[in-house]
Amino acid sequence: MLSEPSFRKGIQMLKAAEAELYPIWQDIDEIVLYNQEKVLSAFQSQRIGAHHFQQTTGYGYNDPGREALESLFAKVFGGEAALVRQQFASGTHAITCCLRGVLRPGDELIFGSGLPYDTLQSVLGINADPPVGHLGEYGITTKVIPLRDDGGIDLEAIVGAISSRTRMIAFQRSCGYAIRPSLSIKVLEETFRGLRKYLQDNTVIFVDNCYGEFVEEKEPLEVGADLIAGSLIKNPGGGLAPAGGYVVGKAEFVEMVAAALFAPGIGLEVGASLANPRPFFQGLFEAPARVGEMLKSVTLWAEIFRRQGFKVSPLPTEKRTDTIQRIEFLTPERLSTFCQILQESSPVDSHVTPIAAHMPGYDHPVIMAAGTFISGATSELSVDAPFIPPYRAYLQGGLTLAQTKIAVLHLLEKWRKKQENFDREQESHAEQ
Repeated sequence: MLSEPSFRKGIQMLKAAEAELYPIWQDIDEIVLYNQEKVLSAFQSQRIGAHHFQQTTGYGYNDPGREALESLFAKVFGGEAALVRQQFASGTHAITCCLRGVLRPGDELIFGSGLPYDTLQSVLGINADPPVGHLGEYGITTKVIPLRDDGGIDLEAIVGAISSRTRMIAFQRSCGYAIRPSLSIKVLEETFRGLRKYLQDNTVIFVDNCYGEFVEEKEPLEVGADLIAGSLIKNPGGGLAPAGGYVVGKAEFVEMVAAALFAPGIGLEVGASLANPRPFFQGLFEAPARVGEMLKSVTLWAEIFRRQGFKVSPLPTEKRTDTIQRIEFLTPERLSTFCQILQESSPVDSHVTPIAAHMPGYDHPVIMAAGTFISGATSELSVDAPFIPPYRAYLQGGLTLAQTKIAVLHLLEKWRKKQENFDREQESHAEQ
């Protein structure tokens, strides 16, 4: 519990930050309203009923709930078809199935947004010690096109890299651990329009959409992408989906991905619901509002840390295209302290102390704080950071703004106590 003086003083700082953020939060509310209407209309047009919430087992043949959920995702995200399954273990797994489903030996993949996220580098086989099963072992080559110095997409360089073997051009919408801006829908739209005149008819434009769902009014498929993928324990699961991932796009490509996930010839027809399907439907319905809470949470963190002199990106007033906030701590002690405070402010495992450790798919130690109801759910208030200089934290999620405010209050109290201890040390030194 916070002390009364700390609580009152912290509230004043919160009010000042909120006043600064008020215009930004109004814009977020407008986007939430737009996306909520889009999702509600999809539910109504697809005639979703209580009978869709029944679970299936075994092969999962003729599962009306699964089919209805996939029709919803296709409608909401602007695709011809969708594959929405609990059998996807993560966003990386869904993306990997897209690559394995579409690409064939001898094909070339161009990554047009610089180096992808760490776990995907292992999939492509472009990291220092690629694991067994990477795409290179199947004769699939990868070209990575760096971003321009200003963080923009280098369209000229991508076009120059296209060859007769180029089958897919991929983009990672969110920044991941890279020091670059995340890619807005406007930037993606301009890039896709510029690319199309140079592409063969069978070349696929693919977007890793993780962390970007419902942040803007449009999704990548609506501005020219052919295929997108993401995780259900991020934005589109609304904090309720217990696991899974999604793929949406042109029907022929979705069928290829289903074959990679399950087996050729039966991909779209199998996949039991297992867990109760209701949280997946309800999570999608609540996702726009939950994403709005996440966006308000990360902008609040940005404003609080900016006021304390930390380097943050994006800035609190910048337009957002994902739900990630980068904060630069410079020292391992500061980063560890922040992760501990965030863990202590969580409803689950608040007694646990986060420490840096090696994680599967990463080339360096990572420290994470995530007292979440769904294991690894970055839709919930959480942070992860490579435990290497300059000790940047990547903060995401926050299903309720109230929890974020409480975490901020705890952080401010910790800083106050540290300053008081510093002042006492200074006074003692002066007396001596």
